Amino acid sequence: MQITRQADYALRAMVYLARLSPNQRAATSQIAEEQHIPPSFLAKIISQLSIAGLIHTSRGARGGVSLARPPEEISVLEVVEAIDGPIAMNECTSPSGACEFGENCPMKPIWCDAQKELIEKLRRTTFAAALASQPR
Repeated sequence: MQITRQADYALRAMVYLARLSPNQRAATSQIAEEQHIPPSFLAKIISQLSIAGLIHTSRGARGGVSLARPPEEISVLEVVEAIDGPIAMNECTSPSGACEFGENCPMKPIWCDAQKELIEKLRRTTFAAALASQPR
């Protein structure tokens, strides 16, 4: 299982913004260069993160991008779901429950438990916590 490249880039951009001081903004070109994200791809990601209410964007000479909330209030899960939608490790764990074996599948509880643990871990992990765990 792997998150999409777009979600990975979104997480990189959010880490970059979480490192800024509270009222500081960053140019998307700066984020793209320092985080090795193609600028055209980043523009789409910035738009999605803005629509999700995770970042603020402003145009002009003093414009740029900043977090909409403090890094301790934004979870990794919010960013992944803003880009990729709800996490589903397998078809049988998706809301539609498309597994042809239904409740008779011995793997379903395993996938469901693993997905639940992953979602909880990502929900509990904020960008402030991620940065705090990083060696200086």
